[in-house]
Amino acid sequence: MFGSSFGTIFKITTWGESHGKGIGVVIDGCPSGLPLTEDDIQIFLNRRKPGQSRYTTARKESDSVEILSGVFEGHTTGTPIALMVKNEDQHSADYNDIASYYRPGHSDFNYDAKYGFRDYRGGGRSSGRETIGRVAAGAIASKILSSLGISLCTYTLSIGPVSINRNNFDANVISKNPVYMPDLKASELACDYLERCMQKMDSSGGIIECVIHGMPVGIGEPAFEKLDANLAKAVLSIGAVKGFEIGDGFAVAKATGLTNNDGYEITSDGQSQKTSNHSGGITGGISDGSDIVFRAAIKPTPSISSEQNTINKSSENITIQIKGRHDPVIVPRAVVVVESMAAITLVDMLFAGMTSKMSNIEHFFQKNNHKI
Repeated sequence: MFGSSFGTIFKITTWGESHGKGIGVVIDGCPSGLPLTEDDIQIFLNRRKPGQSRYTTARKESDSVEILSGVFEGHTTGTPIALMVKNEDQHSADYNDIASYYRPGHSDFNYDAKYGFRDYRGGGRSSGRETIGRVAAGAIASKILSSLGISLCTYTLSIGPVSINRNNFDANVISKNPVYMPDLKASELACDYLERCMQKMDSSGGIIECVIHGMPVGIGEPAFEKLDANLAKAVLSIGAVKGFEIGDGFAVAKATGLTNNDGYEITSDGQSQKTSNHSGGITGGISDGSDIVFRAAIKPTPSISSEQNTINKSSENITIQIKGRHDPVIVPRAVVVVESMAAITLVDMLFAGMTSKMSNIEHFFQKNNHKI
């Protein structure tokens, strides 16, 4: 199996299975000298770990991270950073029946068809637990971005039919409600909706929005390495994501050139700026200096307790009820995963963009032309 690595200069490789000994990631291309501790990474992992509320799986995992390499005396050394989180609460017996049939909404059938073998304990590599490695790497990427004055604000935009009211937007309450919404009234309505889903042994999907502030102009390439294209690939690589849009997204199909084009103006202090942001901060694949705004559509949790029709490995039609501990909604725990994949992409493309002009290269070597 290939495809467990992402990035070009700032590159991550995730490893491990849901019910194996542990999950982890190796980050290559992180510069030396970045202050980094396990606590810096744990803050991010705590945002995605199970058991935070009744709307997340009851699996009891501390998700405590260990730095195995690449950090010395509290700073990165420039060598590969290896991170590991041990699995502590595997109930593999809950998945014994799954070995004989294919769960609706999962990749069980595809895995068997492709590899002739699959790890049926919680989905193996296709489990949502794989995202631990992404989030751990995202914590490091976010710290790099923060040092450059770039910040990400990611939150639940909607769950099922319940959407936030932007007039009530308050970033300070995102982490203070179980569904990670920036609108407390909407979060209450979303929780009520989830309760009804749970009573019906059903699940819900939703939409996550990410706003990136402080991104400089000129990041991204105009052909196959567009910034928005790479953000789309990063976000769509998350197992539960089934849709991606940036700026006005699919609404542009109903727009006209006059209503969709972003104009420019010179401010009173002589700076250039856009008069609107329909493009979502990226034009022609290159960042334009305004906020980057994108959304990800998250599918309903496929593991539900209701009866479902499927087939078994003997090609027989059967009816099943999935057992185990599952989230009735993936969205809240996926917020930090989406943010992490965005941060990793931004860092990788920022590093690549450093060589776009000779003046950048000359400045770097002139500034660093000194003897040890």
